[in-house]
Amino acid sequence: MTPASKARAVASAAVTLVLHGQVMRPMMLTWGATREEAARSCPGDELIPDADSSSTMATTLPAPPSEVWPWLAQMGCDRGGWYSWDRLDNGGRPSADRIVPQWQGLEPGQRLASVPSGRAWFTVAVLVPERTLVLRADTRLPSGSPFDAFHGPPPVAFVSSVWGFHLEPAGADTRLVVRTHGRSRPRVLTRPIDLLFWEPAHFIMQTRQFHNLRARLARAV
Repeated sequence: MTPASKARAVASAAVTLVLHGQVMRPMMLTWGATREEAARSCPGDELIPDADSSSTMATTLPAPPSEVWPWLAQMGCDRGGWYSWDRLDNGGRPSADRIVPQWQGLEPGQRLASVPSGRAWFTVAVLVPERTLVLRADTRLPSGSPFDAFHGPPPVAFVSSVWGFHLEPAGADTRLVVRTHGRSRPRVLTRPIDLLFWEPAHFIMQTRQFHNLRARLARAV
């Protein structure tokens, strides 16, 4: 590679980094959300003190909260799935396309399998039917196994996060605001992984979930 081509490559990489940091990343972290929605606090934020990562994404769904809630209430790999890319987060099993009564019961502290094997899970941390569902996960790194964040100090390497679903009436529709809030250590290692993998992955999976929820609700009309 000639000095000129090296300089062009460096300049191109610098431009790409700037565009990602100034344009693409803010768009991914606040996709669909208004400034007010992105700026306000949400139930569940307080569960992760000193969070070092956060996102707020939102969409409008064509049904009232009372009709959106049953789809959220039955989420989980051991239940209705996650309505996203099923090959990636549900072991290839299609997410539910109907409301299943036996999956409607939710209680604070209940575990929802986050992987098909059931070896990792989300815990229902905040539950206000037809209004708020906040799921929490505390994970050791690099094993991916859960740990109890409320008994003893955290592991040396870990991720603690919440994934919150907040429903608001919007006329005959529902405004669904999804907030993630997380803290991880050691940050020198986890921050690059957040930037290069987890943030783009969450954007891809969350927008797909929005799309599939919207499609399911539209078919139910």
